[in-house]
Amino acid sequence: MTGWLTEAVPRGRVAAFRTLVYLFVAADLVVFTPWVRTRVDVPGDLYQPLLVGRLLPLPTPTPALVGVVFWVLLVAALLAATGRAPRLLGWTVFALYFEWMIVAMSYGKVDHDRFGLLVALAALPTAGRARHGDPTRTEAGGWALRVTQIAVICTYFLAAWAKFRFGGLDWATGSVLARAIIRRGTDLADLIAQVPHLLIVAQFGILAFELLSPLVFVLPARWRTAMVGFFYSFHLVTVATITISFAPHLVAMTAFLPLEKVRPVAFARRLRRHPTPPPSSPPPAPSAPPATVIKEFASPQRSTPTQTP
Repeated sequence: MTGWLTEAVPRGRVAAFRTLVYLFVAADLVVFTPWVRTRVDVPGDLYQPLLVGRLLPLPTPTPALVGVVFWVLLVAALLAATGRAPRLLGWTVFALYFEWMIVAMSYGKVDHDRFGLLVALAALPTAGRARHGDPTRTEAGGWALRVTQIAVICTYFLAAWAKFRFGGLDWATGSVLARAIIRRGTDLADLIAQVPHLLIVAQFGILAFELLSPLVFVLPARWRTAMVGFFYSFHLVTVATITISFAPHLVAMTAFLPLEKVRPVAFARRLRRHPTPPPSSPPPAPSAPPATVIKEFASPQRSTPTQTP
């Protein structure tokens, strides 16, 4: 079991995963969750911190506190994406993003798509230094990726457990997807909803997919990659039909992928060193010989008469 948890992976994979995760944190602040900064505009009585926020305890958010967390976290995440000071910057990003999420989720709604990303942020500082393209293998980096993978699969499996806990089998036989389509469905979802019993079949399929997700750890490598591809296709369909994005979860799920093979910086450098040559122009047509030469070769040779003395 210990060998499975710490299965060595290339350092280049850890470096690529680290860069992707920290760049997403920076994007999350300005694209996906900028609304967190508006939480301080509501009365403090509406702040009901999560259990971890009560145990620590953490202060009630104020404009100054949220503003400092936002700007320091944004700068720290961008610096951490470069791979410098992986432990110092890594723990800083984890602590600040953890506080950012507590502020975001302490007003009545908790999103479960952040679990894998939070585990990745907690594990990456323990992976040590890693350089893009480095093929040497590291057990510390393997552990960081493995626990992230476990968190990703737990997100699926525990989601099914929660469905059975609060809804029972009625979740699969009810109108869960129908209500979601009415609230936020797309034109594609409207077409799907017209097929008789298809939504019920889809709900059973979702439960089966979530309950069977741990099988990804026992599949051969080729089939494991195919199953992870199915996970991504599932979320693609979810976005296309009911516009629910699991972006943080999808970023964490890249822990399953051989990211060391994707090196955009190296590719850009190769293009800069060896630019594509312009298309060569066709060779010029041979010039016509002079008219005198043509006349000479075209007319028959005349012999000069011999003069007798």
